[in-house]
Amino acid sequence: MQQEELVFVGICDLAGLVRGKGFPASELESRLRQGVGLTGSNIMISAFGTIFSSPFGTEGDLVMMPEATTAVQLPFDEGAAEHFYLADIRELDGRPWACCPRDFLRRALTALAAETGLVVKSAFEQEFVHSGIEERPGDAYSLSSFRRQGTFGESLIGTLRAAGITPDSFLPEYGPRQFEVVVKPTFGLRAADEAVITREMIRSVAERMGFRASLAPIMAPDGIGNGTHLHFSLWQEDGTPAMHDAAAPFGIAPRVAPFIAGVLHHLPAPSAVTASSVASYFRLQPNRWAPVWAFLGQQDRGAALRVCPIFPGAADAAERQFNLEYRVADAAACPYLALGAIVWAGLDGMRKKMTLPPELPAFWSMDEAARAAAGVRTLPRSLGEALDLLEATDEARDWFGPKFLSAYLEFKRSEIAALDTLEPSDICDRYAAIY
Repeated sequence: MQQEELVFVGICDLAGLVRGKGFPASELESRLRQGVGLTGSNIMISAFGTIFSSPFGTEGDLVMMPEATTAVQLPFDEGAAEHFYLADIRELDGRPWACCPRDFLRRALTALAAETGLVVKSAFEQEFVHSGIEERPGDAYSLSSFRRQGTFGESLIGTLRAAGITPDSFLPEYGPRQFEVVVKPTFGLRAADEAVITREMIRSVAERMGFRASLAPIMAPDGIGNGTHLHFSLWQEDGTPAMHDAAAPFGIAPRVAPFIAGVLHHLPAPSAVTASSVASYFRLQPNRWAPVWAFLGQQDRGAALRVCPIFPGAADAAERQFNLEYRVADAAACPYLALGAIVWAGLDGMRKKMTLPPELPAFWSMDEAARAAAGVRTLPRSLGEALDLLEATDEARDWFGPKFLSAYLEFKRSEIAALDTLEPSDICDRYAAIY
């Protein structure tokens, strides 16, 4: 049987899934110049494959323009090679489309650099459930679980490196059959590109080994969730770290403290972007190793924003290691929107010269009244609540632009409506089948 190599060009859409089109590899050079066609309503395809609602209708044409730096071309012993590109969405005249997720992040990073001279270095930790290992009691973080996953971890790490991503670690996690893969941080837009590619490599390696990896936010309403924790730090454009000052509160340098204050100030609203599924809020519950309160904590995995430790003896000096972890995120989120929302919120903090709250070393011994008196807010308890907070955030209209914000709110509210009659367990099953 005759075969011809195909190349796929796709976007990571509002559901955090990669969708696009394939074409013969012989046309790659021309497609890199002219792109691949798309229509606006494609961005409104829900996680479940249905367009529940769209402001764009059936009219109009756009272009997916492949970004050469995102190329993945990996041969496998069995089956077709992985050969794909991630793309920007542009108008026919070459202008960025108003609802392009990748451009949402690019605009945030460009504004941050122009106004402050700072750049973002970041990485996504991605948790998932691996079907190819038997669930056993007591397996959390265990060598036994690590051993019994066979060569999946080794294959995934090798595949990531071959795809141009530098792996950091692979480990058994707290939940049943749960694992985590971490990659090294990188600058700018590339970090979100790598988050998308990493997800696809997790799925690809599992499928090629006859298994399935699910990055769904949570597999059962009372289960352990899969988080996608986002580590970030701020640097000067010349490559000098700008984040750390050991003498300052939280160890955060005064110059960048307003950025962190901005993220913290806006934190409940961006949950609509970073924890963007109905099932996400089954994970964000007390005693789930997931945040419930919008506070900044020193090395506290219950905090929404965690100041990460500095390890003695590491090759990097303290100021190069120092970073914060944003923990209100999962793989239902589009990485470009998730990182972009953090950058926009932080930039707003710098514009308004916001200040950090005092440290709360006794946070977990405080009652709810004391936390509220200290200005600590609870995170949204549902996607609908998060969307309402996002819509009520005046600054978000500038971050997204009115067209994009309206489309995003319509997209997510139609997803809520589609699941409205289902029980929580059925909702989890729906997402687990997709992610």
